[in-house]
Amino acid sequence: MQTRRIAIGVAVLAAAVTLAACGPDDDKEPSDAASSTTAAATGGASSPAGTDGKAPASPVNWPAPADATARVKAAGLPMLGAEGQVLHIHSHLDVFVDGKAVTVPADIGIDLVKQQISPLHTHDTSGVVHIESPVKADFTLGEFMTEWNVPFGKDTLGTFKAGGGKELHVYVNGTEQTGDPASLKLGAHDEIAVVYGTPAEKVQVPSQYTWPEGL
Repeated sequence: MQTRRIAIGVAVLAAAVTLAACGPDDDKEPSDAASSTTAAATGGASSPAGTDGKAPASPVNWPAPADATARVKAAGLPMLGAEGQVLHIHSHLDVFVDGKAVTVPADIGIDLVKQQISPLHTHDTSGVVHIESPVKADFTLGEFMTEWNVPFGKDTLGTFKAGGGKELHVYVNGTEQTGDPASLKLGAHDEIAVVYGTPAEKVQVPSQYTWPEGL
């Protein structure tokens, strides 16, 4: 009997030690761990950028159109099964709005779903415009802007209009152009700059582009 009482006492004591080791806060550990994991994954609470508590203004973003084929058709150009080789030249386009560079997106004039391509297109965001046609022809800046779905004319660039102190200028190899900029012909290794904004928003207009080997 004494041996049995000792065994029971040992068991009770072991249970008490186990409960004490677990402690009253153990039930909270799973939720605490989840909170810690969430904080680590999100980096904790984010504060708005900028000293005034507002996010900085985003640059103008004109993405490549979702329906490239429709835009190429609107430009009056054909869609091809492969890049043409009869005329194979490249121009470079820079666009500036209010003193800041606007990205010329990749895949303008390329229908990735239908695997078709316009003779006038981009492959990346470098601003290089590829003119690769199966026939000799003149291609214009207006056609390219139509493919890009960015309205463009003597006083229009996208949603922006000249007037009220804002001006629109177009340069080729550093020389300002006159007349309708949409009719500007794209020439081999031309550096074209479209600049919109006030005269106070200084832009260093490029006169040339450093071409990669092979272009």
